[in-house]
Amino acid sequence: MKKLLVVLLSLTMIVGLVGCTKKVEPAQGVTDTEILIANCAATSGPYSAVGIPFLAGIEAYLKYVNDAGGVAGRKIKFIHTDDEFNAEKGLACVNTMINDEKIFAFVGHFGTPVVAATLETLKESGIPAVYFATGIGQLYAEKATDEDMNRNIMPVQPIYINEGKIMVARAKGDFGATKVGIIYTNDDAGKNMLQGAEAQAALAGVTLVKAQVEPAQADVSAAVTTIINGNVDFIIGAAIQATIPIIVKELANQNNTKDLITTYVNVSPAISNSFVREIAGKFDVYGSGWVSLVGEPNLTNYQTYAANIDAAYAANAYAMTGWIAAYFFVEGLKRLDKKVPTWESYIDAMESAPIKNPFGGEIDFGDGKRTGTQEMNLSKATLTAEDVAGWTVVKPLANIDTILGN
Repeated sequence: MKKLLVVLLSLTMIVGLVGCTKKVEPAQGVTDTEILIANCAATSGPYSAVGIPFLAGIEAYLKYVNDAGGVAGRKIKFIHTDDEFNAEKGLACVNTMINDEKIFAFVGHFGTPVVAATLETLKESGIPAVYFATGIGQLYAEKATDEDMNRNIMPVQPIYINEGKIMVARAKGDFGATKVGIIYTNDDAGKNMLQGAEAQAALAGVTLVKAQVEPAQADVSAAVTTIINGNVDFIIGAAIQATIPIIVKELANQNNTKDLITTYVNVSPAISNSFVREIAGKFDVYGSGWVSLVGEPNLTNYQTYAANIDAAYAANAYAMTGWIAAYFFVEGLKRLDKKVPTWESYIDAMESAPIKNPFGGEIDFGDGKRTGTQEMNLSKATLTAEDVAGWTVVKPLANIDTILGN
């Protein structure tokens, strides 16, 4: 009798366990045939010149994937709303996409004011957000966790904090500097680069001499004098487009002879054209970069991009970054294989191994790393014999350890 009771109890437990097994349901925005994603981006107003090609790149890559059958039998549907680069409209868009459209993920969230205004909402929702078209420090996390509600945030584009670290690594590893001057703007971009520079300088045994200026400040002579009198070996220009030409020209005016590195956002012909003649024979200006079309597989990937994008955008950097944004999202889907697409399973898939940027280096989301681009190259501002300003790549894509020879 006792044996029979034991058998009956065992059967009851097994039935109970089976009865408690719950089928995993896909996240919102997922059907057997479709996955719905979205973003909010400026397609009107002064930033439409960025937003329109950026969206064209996203749409081109998704069409390329869908024409090949989609991912695991599902086509990817992409919708977007023009937020006009307005924070209030961007927040309304995010809430609509999550709560009314019920999308699976945000892909290519666009613009500093909109991202800053909506980031906490995204974190609280738990929805996967892949690629942010900004480098603000709020995206940065050494170890994102579910408890901190930032594990669903997956930046790809360079974040100024990490770029500040890379610039100090370049100063020491490539130029042998042990004392580095940094002129930074009193805004998020400048202070974020300073934050990263300070962190890396402490690790690398580099002394920093700091000088602050206001964004677009016309007279930066006092800050430049501070740096020159600091007897530094190398200079970091932690300022974006409106301010960096003013800084560089004043360095030349004060007969500086130390080379300078600046952020990737300044690496454009228009920026180098604004100062390259003034610095000739005095010092060189370098810039970080995160996109490279040199070597394989980057060159082949670019050829695929060019064959699938409107010809008007074949050389458009913003369209290329849109393609990159969609590429990273799709890589996460592919890694799911036959798993049910939930927000948690998707984030786990993105963290499972580094992802190779089709036009750049690897990005590792593993162990909660949310630092954006981790491999950058180095370009130098140049002037051709025909008096055309530009930038020439002088160092390949590399991470901090490689730059420092570790």
